[in-house]
Amino acid sequence: MLNFKNIAIRRGNRQLFSQTSFIIHKGQKVGLTGANGAGKSSLFAMVRGELHSDEGDFSMPPNLEIAHVAQETPALECSAIDYVLDGDMELRRLQRQLHSAEQAHDGLKQAELHAALDHIGGYTAQSRASRLLNGLGFSTHQQSHPVNSFSGGWRMRLNLAQALMCRSDVLLLDEPTNHLDLDAVIWLQDWLCKYPGTLLLISHDRDFLDAITDHIVHIEQNRAEIYTGNYSDFERMRAEKLAQQQSAFEKQQREIAHIQSFIDRFKAQATKARQAQSRIKSLERMEIIAQAHVDSPFGFSFPSPGKLPNPLLKIEHADIGYGDKVVVRNVSLSISPGDRIGLLGPNGAGKSSLIKVLSGQMAALSGKLQTAEALNIGYFAQHQLEQLRLEESPLWHLQQLDRLAAEKDLRNFLGGFDFRGDKVNEPVGLFSGGEKARLVLALLVYQNPNLLLLDEPTNHLDLEMRHALSVALQEYEGALVVVSHDRHLLRSVTDQLLLVADGGIQAFDGDLDDYRLWLAEQKKGGDEAPAADSGAGLSRKDQRRLEADRRVRLKPLLDAVKQTEAAVEKFHLQQRAMEEQLADPAIYAEDSKERLKSLLVQKAQADAALEQAEIAWMTAEENLQQAEVEMDS
Repeated sequence: MLNFKNIAIRRGNRQLFSQTSFIIHKGQKVGLTGANGAGKSSLFAMVRGELHSDEGDFSMPPNLEIAHVAQETPALECSAIDYVLDGDMELRRLQRQLHSAEQAHDGLKQAELHAALDHIGGYTAQSRASRLLNGLGFSTHQQSHPVNSFSGGWRMRLNLAQALMCRSDVLLLDEPTNHLDLDAVIWLQDWLCKYPGTLLLISHDRDFLDAITDHIVHIEQNRAEIYTGNYSDFERMRAEKLAQQQSAFEKQQREIAHIQSFIDRFKAQATKARQAQSRIKSLERMEIIAQAHVDSPFGFSFPSPGKLPNPLLKIEHADIGYGDKVVVRNVSLSISPGDRIGLLGPNGAGKSSLIKVLSGQMAALSGKLQTAEALNIGYFAQHQLEQLRLEESPLWHLQQLDRLAAEKDLRNFLGGFDFRGDKVNEPVGLFSGGEKARLVLALLVYQNPNLLLLDEPTNHLDLEMRHALSVALQEYEGALVVVSHDRHLLRSVTDQLLLVADGGIQAFDGDLDDYRLWLAEQKKGGDEAPAADSGAGLSRKDQRRLEADRRVRLKPLLDAVKQTEAAVEKFHLQQRAMEEQLADPAIYAEDSKERLKSLLVQKAQADAALEQAEIAWMTAEENLQQAEVEMDS
């Protein structure tokens, strides 16, 4: 149990939150949401003992094993898999003790340590670490590479794998998907759903939060409040709460106006003076209800592109790669106004390389690229954040695009991306990753492109900015090609999916749930011996047909698993809500007997319904597994 009681935290003169009280129980999976800088990471620091509250108390049971992702990775020469194994500190401790016992020829101690290693699964630790690395995108060959041979993004994946390797009681994850592609995000989501400990997760990916969390702690207007359910449940409850608050605010404002009108009319009359004074005191004692509002500082849209030639861009029979290595062969693609294309595919398949070729950042190895005369490309990639002039301001960057524009107009435009007041003149070098990403997007929007090429545009963006970007892209009139691990964005803004895999590109006949199933099939095939490949000897076209047929046949079973999972979650939430009511001492008062009886009956019904739902869920899982086995046999 993690108990936050009347917590207040300040950073300098700024108060992050105050009077914050909530409890996180063992085994709960809690998402922390709120704008960047609201105080989410400060709560993590408090749990890790690195920060103490200015007011209130935080407590938790002693000797909890708390795992988190390190922000720095030392340039070590040990292998990737050994680095990940270091995350299991008890394993390493027992291994060191065993080595000492072997050096001392202490047979009894060796037997005792071998038993301890067996008890904690020490003899399967290597395969466990290998599965973690594989899930996060490392090939079997890469797992033996030294840590210092990997780039920054891949080292962050190593840190994540090391944290997952720890057999922790509490796991703290701060934006774990930022350095992952969609394949790794889906794998991590499945892993976290099965994690048995208490999870605290900071994420701006609503699909990720929806699939994993059963509670949301939201920080807003200097308060942190806990909600039961996943992110969609939180949004619904928050909307209802804001509507109620706004209704109460309007009612109170009418009451205040009525009282003030009486005071203004009669305070000068001797016969009414006492009543007027009474109403003045009533106003002074009144606890003012704040007007409801949502903290969303973003408001921007893409202007209508001037010209929309058709096609905007066309690539024919192109091979894409680096040097002598071809990553994607024989690419033919025509992009017209209104196209909304999402690129799917495993890590390293060539999605980013394709976007670079389309944008002109990289030349194709062969083939032909034709562009319309009026083509105006807006290209976003993470490396563009590094191309900002760190000593210059957001206003300066915008002025380089339009030297004739009035400063007032440029400031108004930047305000839509939450660069306001003195912020527009601050050096970019002081900005966070999210602020830099917002600035690059602002510069892109200002240039009024008719073709957008976006490679992971949501990295570092908070939920409100992601929502604003999704809305703007939905209304965008030009063409769009996007690579993103944010499934909500892909669902919201694309209507055509292309799969980049196995050295080629093709239309993907399905949705993102089908893609998840396709990924599972690919991983399963990769884990089996080559002889088990059901497509051996078949043409690529026939293999694709078999894979599509397999997806169609398995989809009803997969849907059944999803439906039964949702039922289990529904009855679990009902059960938990009743347990919370039964934990209230007031329910056992003499005048609450009938309510208690009714609640106990409802609790028994919810328990029975949950048991039946769990049986249905396990049956659906078994049916899916059996069908997969039969198809593979």
